[in-house]
Order: sequence, then C-alpha cells, then structure tokens
Amino acid sequence: MRRAVELAARGLGSTSPNPVVGCVVLDAHDRPVGEGWHQRAGGPHAEVHALAEAGDDARGGTAVVTLEPCNHTGRTGPCAQALIEAGIARVVYAVADPTPDATGGARALAAAGVEVHEGLLADEAAAGNAAWLTAVTRRRPFVVWKYAATLDGRIAAADGSSRWITSGEARADVHRLRAESDAVVVGSGTARADDPHLAVRGVPGAEQPLRVVVDTEARAVVPGARVLDGTGPTLVAVAEDAEADAGDLAGAEVLRLPRAADGRGGLDIPALLTALYGRGVRSVLLEGGPTLAGAFVEARAVDRVVGYLAPVLLGEGPAALGSAGISTIVQALRLTMTESVRIGPDLRITAVPADSDAPAAPSAAPAVPTPTVTTATVIPTATEES
Repeated sequence: MRRAVELAARGLGSTSPNPVVGCVVLDAHDRPVGEGWHQRAGGPHAEVHALAEAGDDARGGTAVVTLEPCNHTGRTGPCAQALIEAGIARVVYAVADPTPDATGGARALAAAGVEVHEGLLADEAAAGNAAWLTAVTRRRPFVVWKYAATLDGRIAAADGSSRWITSGEARADVHRLRAESDAVVVGSGTARADDPHLAVRGVPGAEQPLRVVVDTEARAVVPGARVLDGTGPTLVAVAEDAEADAGDLAGAEVLRLPRAADGRGGLDIPALLTALYGRGVRSVLLEGGPTLAGAFVEARAVDRVVGYLAPVLLGEGPAALGSAGISTIVQALRLTMTESVRIGPDLRITAVPADSDAPAAPSAAPAVPTPTVTTATVIPTATEES
C-alpha cells in the first residue's frame, strides 16, 4: 500500500477534477506483477494501468489500491468491474470513495465473491489525496497558503526589495508546489509590484496551473503582463462594479465577482473559490501578498500553510500576513505543525488549522502506523518565485 501511495502522488496536478490514485497488483503468490496510477482526467484509472501490466498474472491475485475502486461509468468504465473481469480474488483499499456517483465499488466486488478489505494506511493515503477529499466534502478547492519570510517574519525590506530572501533550493521547491496545484493565485499588489509569471519551471512533464490574479478594480493586469503570455491559462478576477474595462486582456478570461461584505472593497473569497471549483479546480496555491492572504484567513479558507523561513533578519518591512479579522489573542488561528524540513539553508514549515478535519500533509519521514484492516461494508512575496 505504501508503494501505491507513492504511485498516486505522481498524478498530483494532472488529474483534477479526479482524485490521485495508485494501485499495485500482486499475483496469487503475493508477488508484485503490475502497478499504475491515475495519470490524467479522462484517462485510464490506476487499476486499469496495473491490470494491463499484470496481464494473466492478476488472476487469483490481490489488488492494493489507495481509493475504493469506482463503480460507475463516466469517461472510463467502472474499475470494480475491471477487477472482477481480470479474476482478482482480493482487493485491499485505503480510503472509501465519498462521491455519491462513484461509491459502491466495494459492494460490487463483494457481491461478485471478491474478498474486500478497507483501511490499510488510510491516513497516509488520505493525506496524499487531501485536496480532492476536501473539495468533495466542502465543494470548494483545497487552499495552500505559501509564503517566504525572514526569521523575524518580514517578506521584504523597508524599501520594498525582496529578491532573494530564500535560497534557490527553496524557490525550486515552490515550483514543485505549483506543479502539484490546479491554480496559483496572487493579488493586485503582487501583480503591480512584480509582474509575476506564475508558471511552473524546472519540473519535467508538469502541467501548467491556472494563473489567477485577484484584480478587484481591474487596473493591475495590463496588456503585456507576463501572466498573459500564453504559457498557461490565465483568469483575472475583478469586481462586478469595477469601472475599468477588463474585457480587452487578450490571453485571459475575465471573471466578475461580488465584493466582500466587510466593506473593505476586496472580492468575496468564497465566491472566488466557488467559481474556481466550477472550473474543475480542486487545489489552489495562494501566493498573494499580505492583503490577499489576510482575506483568505479571515474567510477561514486556508487549509494548509507552507512557510519558507530564511536565516535572515531585516528588522523592518512588511509582514507575511495582513489584516485577517483578528484583533485579540483569543481569536488567533491556532495551527498544528505537521512537518519541518531543511531546504538548502532554509526551513520549510507546514501546518494546518488545529480545528481542521482535512487530512494532514504527509511527513517527510512518516511514522509507520499500525493498520486497521476490516472487511468492507456497505503576497509581494511572490517575487520570490515569480
């Protein structure tokens, strides 16, 4: 199952709106004979790839899958039926499928006489599929807020300069985060100050994410901006009542949204996320500056925080997070740290809201849990990597 989880991760950034799934097929003597992962939406599922590699050796064997095999026909056929037809005798899966139209695979397999077990390494498999599982249950994308700062929490110096706070290794790691995301989001301040590109670089085979600029007044993204260069799709979100004409930005889709009800003039963050969800976006990497980050935090729309901390002190300069509707310590958004890793000379810290029920990010060196197996039943900081 751990190998299946590793395989599933290869699909991050290329399967939305579908989940990432990995599968390993063992023969009747429990020897690995086939493996696969879901590579892209609309393509064969992980089980189909693994069965094709296993061939006749799958008959009488075991399929180990990170997600309950589907039981419906969409752009591809039901995986449960494919496993039955291949003669699989036993299926072990980690996480039950929560989608109403795909669930029921375990029941179909059991009805066909296949031995079915659920729950092996469920936490690890769920962590790898956190974006999709969150999107299914909350009907909005999973949001990762990434920032880069000095040890004293500054994202730029007092004069506004910020290249480079973190190391080349940390900046390369951010491109990995982009490659694993469906959309990268920045605000108008970042767009004006940095003219960011927001594309993935240095990650072979990566699909370019949707580049989103929250440009409330429709003034920050202008013809010739780097996000309009055609490297990847671009969406410019503006206010419904914005006076400027945003319709002439060749190379971008313009989306008009309501303003937030707080009266501060920004866009309504839940409306933005709903619109992105409707476009098939299941994971968002928020790279905007402190104002946009504060709006997401205030809307309780941040599911994971990834901070890159450099061993640098500035003393003055803007902080990573702006106003977030927090005025007293009792209102603080408490986080649980799930990972800390050295990236070159810098430290990458990952944390999730303490009250979150979303699956945590997998640790760089995860502890090996004791599996439970049961028979299945029914910011300006964008200049860092711009």
